[in-house]
This record gives sequence, C-alpha cells and structure tokens, in this order.
Amino acid sequence: MKTLLPLALLALFQPPRPATSDAAQLFEAKVRPVFAARCLSCHKGTQAAASLRLDLPQGWKNVVASGTLLRAVRHEPGVAAMPPTGTKLSERELAGLTEWVKQGAPGPVTLAKPDPTKHWSFQPLQKSPLRSPDGVEAMLEAKRRELGLSRNAPAPKSVWLRRVSFDLIGLPPTPEEIAAFLADKASGAESRVVDRLLTSPRFGEKWARHWLDLARFAESHGYEQDYDRPNAYTYRDFVIKAFNDDLPYDMFVKWQLAGDEFAPNNPQALFATGFLGAGTHATQITKSQVEKERYDELDDMLSVTTQAFLGLTVGCARCHDHKYDPIPTKDYYRMLATFTKTVRSDVDVPLDPDGDKTKLAAWEKVKEPLVTARAAWEREKLPAKLAHWVATTSRKPAEWVFPKVEKAVSAGGATLAVQPDSSVLVTGTNPEHETLTFTLKTSQKKLAALRIEALTHPSLVKSGPGRATNGNFALSNVWVRVEGPSGGFGGVKLTSAKADFEQKGLPVAAAIDGDGVSSWAIDPQFGKSHSAVFILESPVSIPEGFAVTVRLEFNNNSGHGMGRPRLAFAESADAPLDGFAVADGPEGLLQWYKTLDLEWQALNTAVEKHDAVRPGPTLKKAMICSEGVTAIRTHTQGGDFLENTHFLKRGDPNHKGDIATPSFLGVLTHAADSTWQEKMPSGSHTSYQRRAFANWLTDTKNGAGSLLARVIVNRLWQRLYGRGIVATPSDFGTMGERPTHPELLDSLATKLISGGWHLKPLLKELVLTESYRQSASVSSAKAKADPDNRWLSRFSRRRLEAEGIRDAMLFVSGQLDTTLYGSGTLDESMKRRGIYFFLKRSKLVPFLVAFDAPNALQSIGVRQSTTVAPQALIQLNNLQARTWAASFAKRVEAPYAPAESLRRAYLLALGRTPTASEISDGVAYLNKGGTLTDFCQVLFSLNEFSYVQ
Repeated sequence: MKTLLPLALLALFQPPRPATSDAAQLFEAKVRPVFAARCLSCHKGTQAAASLRLDLPQGWKNVVASGTLLRAVRHEPGVAAMPPTGTKLSERELAGLTEWVKQGAPGPVTLAKPDPTKHWSFQPLQKSPLRSPDGVEAMLEAKRRELGLSRNAPAPKSVWLRRVSFDLIGLPPTPEEIAAFLADKASGAESRVVDRLLTSPRFGEKWARHWLDLARFAESHGYEQDYDRPNAYTYRDFVIKAFNDDLPYDMFVKWQLAGDEFAPNNPQALFATGFLGAGTHATQITKSQVEKERYDELDDMLSVTTQAFLGLTVGCARCHDHKYDPIPTKDYYRMLATFTKTVRSDVDVPLDPDGDKTKLAAWEKVKEPLVTARAAWEREKLPAKLAHWVATTSRKPAEWVFPKVEKAVSAGGATLAVQPDSSVLVTGTNPEHETLTFTLKTSQKKLAALRIEALTHPSLVKSGPGRATNGNFALSNVWVRVEGPSGGFGGVKLTSAKADFEQKGLPVAAAIDGDGVSSWAIDPQFGKSHSAVFILESPVSIPEGFAVTVRLEFNNNSGHGMGRPRLAFAESADAPLDGFAVADGPEGLLQWYKTLDLEWQALNTAVEKHDAVRPGPTLKKAMICSEGVTAIRTHTQGGDFLENTHFLKRGDPNHKGDIATPSFLGVLTHAADSTWQEKMPSGSHTSYQRRAFANWLTDTKNGAGSLLARVIVNRLWQRLYGRGIVATPSDFGTMGERPTHPELLDSLATKLISGGWHLKPLLKELVLTESYRQSASVSSAKAKADPDNRWLSRFSRRRLEAEGIRDAMLFVSGQLDTTLYGSGTLDESMKRRGIYFFLKRSKLVPFLVAFDAPNALQSIGVRQSTTVAPQALIQLNNLQARTWAASFAKRVEAPYAPAESLRRAYLLALGRTPTASEISDGVAYLNKGGTLTDFCQVLFSLNEFSYVQ
C-alpha cells in the first residue's frame, strides 16, 4: 500500500514530472476548481493563512497526510471549519476531494494554470464510426465492463412504453396504445412506437418546453412594472413547430439569431428571432441609465446565445478576462458588437407571402376589365356629355376650387409636401412659432372667399389636425396677396370669417383681427378635420399669369402649427362652408361632372364593389428582434440603442474605450473573420453581422460548429437519461464536468452533423438502445459502486417536470385540449398543455412553481427537482386537481363494475394493470362508502404517477 510520505519526498528530491493522465484528469476536474474557488484566496503565497499553502503540492500533501483536510471541509468537531465563511462545500465537491485523497492526492507539481485552449471541448471532433444502435451501446458497455458493472435486464414492455411516451411527447400512453403494443409480437414493434411518437404534434410541445428554459422565454418584461409582451408567443410557437417539423438544428440556430437576414420572407424565420429578446427588459430608464441598461441588454443577448448554444459562460468576461476559460474581454466586446442595434419590435408578419401574391393576382385579373370599361367610358363619352351639360344648364358646377400649389415654404424649417388631394402635409421640425406661405395658381378670374381646411393625418399626434402635443393648432393671422410676375395689386383685406368649430376664447375672427397673437383653435375637438371661410372686403379679379399668395401665421402657443392645411377659392362670397370643391382646370370639372352620370356611376360601382373585396396579406402581429425597425418603448428617456459598442473598463459604461468591431470567440475561430461575412444586400435595413455570427457558430470546420453539436447532443442525452454525458450541460468550460464517455459524445455529434443536423433520427436511436430500455431497479451494490448512475448501470428514475405532471393529470382525466399554437392565458383552469400558459414573470402559475418550474430570469439547462410539502398539498387540495380527479372518475365509472373501473383507472394513470391486492383494497374502499373521485385523486398523488420509471 502506498503512503503519502514517499510521495512527498519524491516531489522534493526528484525532477518534476507530470502526473499520469488519469490522475491529472482527476485533479483538474475535481480538485483544482475547488481550491481555486474556495481555498486559494487565503492559502497561497508566503503570507498564506496558518502557513498552509495549497498552491504547492507539499502544502496539500501535508494536510492530507494528517487527515485534517477532509475533516475541515466536512466541518467535523475538533478542527477549524473550512471555508470559514460562506457556504459549505457541496456534496459533489466533497465527493471529488474524498476520491482524490483516497488516490493519494495526485496532481501536478504546482498549481500553475494549464493552457485552457487545450481543453477538450475546444478541440475538433474525434470522429469514430458509430453503427446504429449497437455503436452507442457498445461504447456504454465497454465502460461498464471496465468498471466491473453491468446493465440491468430490460424493463417490462409496458414500462418502456410509458417511459418513451413521456420522454418524447410528455404524455402517458392510452390503454388502447398499451394493448396494441403488448399484442405486437413482430420485429420492430418498438421502432414503430417511436415513429408514431416522433410524428405526433405533441412531440414539439414537449421538446419546445425544454428549449424555452434555455431561452429564458417569458411574455413580460420583468422588473417592478412587468409590462406584458402580448405578441411574444409567436417565438414559442416557432419552437414547437421547429421541433415538430424536425427543422435542421443548424438552421434552428441560425434563424434564432438572424432569421430576418437568412429568410426575411419566411414568417417562421422572423418569429424565431424572438429568442434574442426573450429576456428581461428594464421599463423605467432615466437618461443617466440608458447606457448601462443597454449594455445589460446586450450582455443578456450574448450570454444566453453562448450559454444555450455553446455551453460557455461568456458573460464572465464583461468585466475582466475569464478566470478559467480562454475568453478574453476583447473577444467578449467584439462578439457583443454583433447585436449593437438589435431591438425588440412588434411587427405585422405576412404568414403566406406567396399565397397572398397568388390571391392578389387572381383579384387583379378580375378587376382589369372593370377598370378598362370605366376608363373607356371616361375617354370616349365623358367629354361630349360634359360639353352638352355645360351648354344646356345654368347650374354652377362647384362652389369651391382647389388652386394649384406652385410653392409651399415653412419659415420654421418644417418639411412641406403637396398631396394628391391638394392638401399640404407638414412634417419634420415643429418650431415654436410657424409661418406657412403658399404660392397658388388658379384659372378663376375672380376671388371673393378663401376656405382653409385643417385636415387630419395618421402621422400627426392624435391624427391632428394640429401639430401640438394634444393635436391642436392656433392660427394667428391670415394674409392674402394677388401678385403678378413683376409685382402688382398687393394685399387683400379680409373682413369676416366663420368656422365649423371654435375653441372657447379663441374664435376664428381672431385670425383676421390684426392681433399677432390672438388665434383660432379647436380644443377639444381633436382627431377630426375642421374648416373656416374668410370673406374678402370686396371680390378681386385675378389677371391671367397672376398668382395668389396666402400666408398663415401661428404665434399663439409653442408648436401649435397646422399639420395638413388645404386651401380653396370661391368666386362668390356666399359659397357655403361645406360646399363642394373641385381641382382647378378642365380636368377638375370633368372629374366632378362624371359623378353625376348614371352610366358612370354603374361602372364605378362595379369597380368599388370589387375593391371592397381586395385580398390583403394574412398578417400576424409578432415580437421579433431586428435592426432598423420601430423598437418597443415603455418609459425610456433616451434612444432605443447605442450607435456603437465600446470596450468598457470593468464593464462600466462611464469608462469607455475604443469602438468594438464585430468578431468571434478566438479559441473557436480558425479562419479569417471574412470567412463568415456576407455582403449586405442593397437597401437592407440590417447590418448582416448577426448572420455572420450565426455562420461562424454553425461552421464545423473553422468555427464553433463542433462545440455546437457536442452541446445539443449532450442536451438530448440529458433529457432521455436524466444526466448528460457532460453533467453540466450549460458549462463545457474548464470548470464544468468532463464527459463520462468522450468518444461517444463526439461520435454522436459527428453523426448529427453528417445526418443533416436532424434531431429526430438521433432521438430514435437513443431510445432504442439497451441502456435506455433497461429497468430502473437498483441493488445496494450498484448504488454503492455507481451512486450517480454515471455509467448507466440502470435506468434513472426521475420526476416529471411541472408541466408534465399537470399535462398528465389533464390527459388522464380526459380534459386535455390539444389545440396547437396561439396566444396563452393566465387562467389556471385552462385545459391546454402547460406550455400555453401566458408566462408573466411577476405572476407565475402557482401549480407550476410548486413543482420547480423556472422563473424565466436566466437560461436554465437543468431544472431543480425537489420534494417538498407544498407539492403534496397541491395534489390533495388544489381545486383544479380535484376537478380533474372528478372528471377522471366519470371517465372510468360507467358502464364499468367497480373492479373494472379500478383496472381502467390504473391503466390510464399508471400504464399498468393493478395487482389482485390493489383491486381488492380498492373495491373494499368503495364498498365502505369511499368515492371513485377520491380514489382517482389518490392515484394522481402517487409517486408512480409523477415519476418516469
């Protein structure tokens, strides 16, 4: 038997040499992280506490030899408890130290940090052949033999069926499915079951829930106000559909980062980008907080991306180079720059662009002859009819004429644009005081009245018609001049005015009273158009070639200009306020007259009826993440994004360095950045940096693709076996667990890639292995030799997740609503699957919380699985549980006899027939006055109901 003393002497007197690979792996995996995180802050260097140096082999070997190390970390009496502050070491940390001590405390000569770039997860895939399904099982069996272990006998067929049903679709098998499977004696019965489950729409609902944990998906912003995101559910629906359709995983990844850049016309690709914005978002941001909150949001985008896809804690490098992994701060900020201008936005997404085009083309084909017939009538018959009408009638065609706007100028710098209806839309700068000047040409010979309309427009606050913050305007002065090319005439006096509405104290007459401040305004009648007529002192003639200049002044209140004025002239001072108007010139008269003709009315009605059924796009409002879109705003005193991402000193926006240009993680980059960059298309509103990042992430040759494949394969394994090949599925860095079967992990990753990144074939292979099909029974010898079941010497029992328990209760009770997709609800009586609850961060569903559903604040790779009293109390006292139990009882009661009712209840709830004693006990209970509802609720409360065996 080896002793510690000779080992210590060898360390002192022999040349240093590295430990064996197994010993080094043990030290690096289980000891160095504990020393670094919990011990070395006090026990290193010449000033080490109690003169105990754990940064040198001699120091740790002395304390190990005395037995003090394990006693101290176990907090045994008689020794100083270590660590002296903070929490005790975890059971995993204690187990690792204990195993290391038993092996003689081997390790390297010093605690010098090894080269993290050589860490196993950063290396290329070690490709080896993997024959389906024997290759998987052969690798597992080889490791078991090496350790003197063997797998269990196969589980009964009914147990395997229940197991694979819950694992693939999250629901138990029906009695009919159980009977059919047990009766199927032909080869390949299990394979046929798996095919049925993988093609079920329930598959996507089950596996999407796992992914949503990683994506920290919720439908509210979080924080104190926790405003809702009513359109965020489209991301959840995308994930469900992606799993059901077996979307290749590399495309699944690309779309979540840059679906708008990869497939901008595919609604699912747009919905997928909701991944980036699924995290929390501050909703009360003051001007001084804008930069800090934006960097926090960018950090969330990057951290969840690298953690979910690559299993790396990149966010640690925000303030300093990563302590353990080769992730420098430089790389962190260059990756962060990928998302510089990415924001959340609620947009209308066309669900079927191609179908919309086809329907529109068919509609236009029908419309074309209708429009052609109307145009032919206007061309061939209208002029003659108008000429006849003018020659035979004394009626005035129209009271008002819209002059042609030759020029429109804003003294305050606003943008003026003449509209097809002769109005002028005012946008851009909204000065404190405004003057609008219009130069107008008309064919009229006389001017007796001026009409000013203040029209509404969607671009205005409350649709206007004014530009004030409440939609008002204040017209202070109206000036009219008639001028020739070289001057002449000059000002025209306006003597009276009338309007359709006047604000109290601000009448329309104030616009011509000579007071530069008194005004006409229309509070509180906002959101509707208004008009006023101004009468000239006496009509004036307008010689040919002369123009009319109208100047409108707004001096009464700040920013109270008019948003969309329209001017009209009348030759008679009696022209009514609401009189009909036409465009100036012969064409205007034609357009007016045709509306009086019955023949034209019939042709036009046919066109209008067809216009009324014009097919529009089939739209769905969705929350996506993109650039150059309107950001979702709450209460932010600043911009929606920063123009540039800077390197920050210790993560502080107050200490900015140079601008960071987008790049990738150096340890996983084996080519120039240009390898993944693509030319931005002309007119694109996005930078294509997210697309480049996604290209790098999925590149298995020169980018991060090998690690991407390892991580997702491990996540699949974890979901099926209860523990990943790497037990820390979201940490593949040096602080994470090493793989138990590294060759198998790489072989499965290689197979995933070569199979086109499809997950369903890999899942099928894994659930058909002998290791997956073995029983869950455990002997004391196996429990001692393989306590964590790292080597799969048995199947690991595990409790259903929160949604799984609730879904199973609904399903067994016959109440489950299987409607796919759509918005969720907070109503706990909802009968759809748990994935369709509206996930509001401040109002989580109590039933799900009790069974360890996460709070969606961060990416979760492994849910906790606790056993606490509130869980039992919910199953016993929850109103919904009682309702489901009553429905379950009705389902199994009539027309069955008591014994048969109990048999069917066991089959529905537990997937097996009851034993004779269970039947007799149940019948006795019912004969003594017990209710079938109570009995069904007891079945719901059994461990056997909530655990996958």
